[in-house]
Amino acid sequence: MQVGNVTTPFGRRSVTLAQIKGQMRTAEIKAGKRADKWKVFRDACEARVVLGVQDRALAVLDALLTFYPDNELSEDRGLVVFPSNDQLSVRAHGIAGTTLRRHLAALVDAGLIQRKDSANGKRYARKDETGGIEEAFGFSLAPLLARAEELAHAAQQVAAERKRFRVTKEALSICRRDVRKLISAAVEEGAAGDWGHIEEMFLGLTGRIPRTPTVADLHQILEEMEMLREEIINRLEMQENSETMGSNAVQNERHIQNSNTESSNELEPSSGDEQGEKLHRTGRPKSEAIKAFPLGMVLKACPEINDYGPDGAVESWRDLMSAAVVVRSMLGVSPSAYQDACEVMGQANAAVAVACILERAGHINNAGGYLRDLTRKAARGEFSLGPMLMALMRANQDTGRKVGSGAVIVGGFR
Repeated sequence: MQVGNVTTPFGRRSVTLAQIKGQMRTAEIKAGKRADKWKVFRDACEARVVLGVQDRALAVLDALLTFYPDNELSEDRGLVVFPSNDQLSVRAHGIAGTTLRRHLAALVDAGLIQRKDSANGKRYARKDETGGIEEAFGFSLAPLLARAEELAHAAQQVAAERKRFRVTKEALSICRRDVRKLISAAVEEGAAGDWGHIEEMFLGLTGRIPRTPTVADLHQILEEMEMLREEIINRLEMQENSETMGSNAVQNERHIQNSNTESSNELEPSSGDEQGEKLHRTGRPKSEAIKAFPLGMVLKACPEINDYGPDGAVESWRDLMSAAVVVRSMLGVSPSAYQDACEVMGQANAAVAVACILERAGHINNAGGYLRDLTRKAARGEFSLGPMLMALMRANQDTGRKVGSGAVIVGGFR
């Protein structure tokens, strides 16, 4: 059979260049190629969104395949089936004639079947002297055989995307639950912090989840929700560390007073300010300072810092810290202010804070004073980078530019 020949439909039906291209493609089927018709059909069902066909159209394709006598599609046995509309309607669960014709046209447009019309548009087979089919007119299943590998690949991609969607949705559900319960626990137990503001941020994130979300929608919200969870955990840990250090300081002071009764009059007692300064200097180890967020997240929120990295790019934390030193000088932040920030926040987080300030430099009058204010808040356990990074990420996303100008920023920026 010359399956690959270009044919045009009977009557007033038009033909498109895409259909002609598909017919030419079937002519390139390798000799001896075979494919399980039901496997190809399952792949087509899996990839139906990519193909742009509806479930009813696939039901019609299923009915057409039942008229093919073998389980394997092969050119050697012919690839044209020629059922009447009445026979097709019965095997397609009683579908109406008008609907049947519409879905047949959809299968042709999707490149899953081809029309091979006779001179009068009838579907039939011409047989030879031995009773074998010499030529048949109806619907050719050659596209299914020609596209078997393509449909299998599309089905795998759809399955992988569905799995990614499911995993992302599950992760968002768990993270959303964690944030909800952490906020409730903090409020019920009277933990220090602006939990009303954090509650508003949480409700804002959940309110952005669309009714029918895509993977990209869920991934963006999950990223911000994870940042919010890290921020809450960070605040609770800082409060716990502050309470623990305060308790230890009291115990140590009592122990010293009790064990040095003889020398108590020889030493001049420190003032309250000096004791507070000492606690500020030694009470927060760098390892227990503000938690660092992933570098990729920082660069997504603060893309401008890239311009000041070595060779015009920031590819590591070392690059970010080097860029922060350059930006610190450019913004007029004194070395002592930056040094204090490094001691309280840690060097990496101080660099992130400078990157955030750079991102909003046009809205900050005194960058050095602003950094000192953040440092004081961080020393008291009242500041974390999470809300600042999250707000900058959202501002950059909303504006579609590197710099989110004009957006309302939380976590210290306005």
